[in-house]
Amino acid sequence: MQVQLINGIFYVVVLIMSVIIHEVAHGYSAHLLGDDTARLNGRLTLNPLRHLDPFGSVILPLLLIIMNAGFVIGWARPVPYNPANLRNGRIGNFIVAISGIAANLAIAIIFGLLIRFAPSFGLPPYNPNPLLLNPFYTIASIIVMVNLVLALFNIIPIPPLDGSKVLFSFLPVRLHYIEEFLERWGMFLLLFFIIFLWSTVAPIIYYAFSFITGLH
Repeated sequence: MQVQLINGIFYVVVLIMSVIIHEVAHGYSAHLLGDDTARLNGRLTLNPLRHLDPFGSVILPLLLIIMNAGFVIGWARPVPYNPANLRNGRIGNFIVAISGIAANLAIAIIFGLLIRFAPSFGLPPYNPNPLLLNPFYTIASIIVMVNLVLALFNIIPIPPLDGSKVLFSFLPVRLHYIEEFLERWGMFLLLFFIIFLWSTVAPIIYYAFSFITGLH
């Protein structure tokens, strides 16, 4: 029980840092494309105090872990940016939207490859026995899993998730009504997706984890 609690707390810490990196990636890509809104608001920093949402970053994840809900979600305060300031119009919007997802995927791939090639760095091979498992594999696996979940979850094309901004970047003007519909009903659609459909796409995370790390 104590080990599970420690792992749960570490999971929340990893989640917090991962969503912060996700948001900073949005702000930094916007900065590179000509919009300084995030920088002027002091949000191009990894300092958690500049990004934390008390409920979404700490309270909700801890409650889900304590309740043994079977899943953990969370978020940080969105980094502000002004699409009107971005160069390259829709392409600029697409780059800003996709950058957070790309950051999480990059983290997952880096730590996943560290797991895969750990024996080459002198670490003992992975042992599935919890009593013999090297702490490195536990920590790195949590980092990979959290970031894969964030990447997959955020690519869903429902507001306010990044996937909706990716979709809107390429949506023809004549289909603008789809954007209006999704913006109006986004939260209800997202709740429906989480409750009824998430379990159908979640296995993608385990396949990706196995593919990157080599663990089954």
